[in-house]
Amino acid sequence: MVQSEIAVLRFGLGARPGDLSAAAGDPRAWLRTQLTGAVTLAGDTPLAPSQQIFAEVVEAREERKEMKALDAAQPDANKAAFNVLRNAYVPHYRAQVLARAQSAALTARPFAERLVHFWTNHFAISADKGAIFGLAGTLENEAIRPHTNGRFIDLLMAVEQHPAMLAFLDNQYSVGTDSPAAQAAARRQLFRANSKRRFGINENLAREILELHTLGVNGGYSQQDVTSFAQIITGWSIGGGKGRLAGGDAGRFYFRDNLHEPGAKMFLGKRYVQEGQAQGEAALKDLARHPATAHFIATKLTRHFVCDEPPPATVERVAGAFLASDGDLPHVYSALIESSEAWNASPRKFKTPEDLVFSTLRAFGSAPGKPEEVLRSFEFLGQRQYTPGSPAGWPDIAQAWDGSDALMRRVLWASRVAEHFDSGIDPLQIAASSLGNYARAETLAAVRRAASAPQALALLIMSPEFQRR
Repeated sequence: MVQSEIAVLRFGLGARPGDLSAAAGDPRAWLRTQLTGAVTLAGDTPLAPSQQIFAEVVEAREERKEMKALDAAQPDANKAAFNVLRNAYVPHYRAQVLARAQSAALTARPFAERLVHFWTNHFAISADKGAIFGLAGTLENEAIRPHTNGRFIDLLMAVEQHPAMLAFLDNQYSVGTDSPAAQAAARRQLFRANSKRRFGINENLAREILELHTLGVNGGYSQQDVTSFAQIITGWSIGGGKGRLAGGDAGRFYFRDNLHEPGAKMFLGKRYVQEGQAQGEAALKDLARHPATAHFIATKLTRHFVCDEPPPATVERVAGAFLASDGDLPHVYSALIESSEAWNASPRKFKTPEDLVFSTLRAFGSAPGKPEEVLRSFEFLGQRQYTPGSPAGWPDIAQAWDGSDALMRRVLWASRVAEHFDSGIDPLQIAASSLGNYARAETLAAVRRAASAPQALALLIMSPEFQRR
């Protein structure tokens, strides 16, 4: 029987010593016990809240402006000014990456932690956009962790109103063409050639909510729906700015009524007559309950936990649980746990670099103590943390990660890791505690025949069963 192995390795993040025994009695119950309450970070890295980071960045931007103005004649003025802003962001990004890796390595709730990672990738933002470089981890920690085991509507609302999401997709710059701000600007004849002074609708957030967060690309909406929804959420902004973005607390959601497109709006065949912020919240609630959303979320969850080609029966079962429970996520996860397809003994999912790094840390019972230990691994393996490059997130299928160059990098990485961990470690004991009954006879024989402990550990990490979950 490999039920406990499936629970720990496929649903979780890899086995720490003792995990397989803990799940052995009732693997499904072991998973269900993790589906209550907020999913807090395990580890001791202190993290600043988004409000503090925003305030520091605002201050750094002002300092940068002053430096550029005072030292315009100096050849290194731009570089020095850039470094001021960079220095405000970098420590927070490094701390967020370290805290995430420590939590993955140490958590006693690995299924819940994997669900956090799933939702972070579902609601992807990318730290390669300078405006959110130091904020990417705050979306996960402030909006996703508290709601992973709650209702989808609460998770959705928290994410879409989080300042990191708003800043990533520029919704703070979206202005209704008939809003008070736009009309005042027109009266002052501000619609001139300077594009920075032009007001208009920004559809980025509306489009990604529909295409990537709720209905899915084939969810039955039109371009007119995108435009209408973008109008509905005008005014959803961030506090603490200047000029037309003045007001509110730095780094907190702030609704700017003067930017909101007034009046009732048709969206997905329904007329929304609410005013202000309530109009967007009403639309989000309807999106959270839409059958297309249920099917889209069910498909992604099944792909993530079962196999790259989601079995239709599992998708329908999970989508049905989503609709029947009004998006109660523990009910949704339970439907996945109860699906027979999820317990196929064959390891189907090829590990992403993130999966590989975290499962290796858990196998060795280790957690990183410095950001460099994590950053180097992910840079080398090609999955830089919080940087998927687009709102679509990282791909979740083997084809994206099993190319020849990527596999060679895994071999080199495994060799380096094995050299680091070889002291005092019994490779066969690691194989037993991290793979259990998944360990093949061929792998165990290769580990026994290895010329050295580092070689044995590298062979274990690169074994087919360790590379899959």
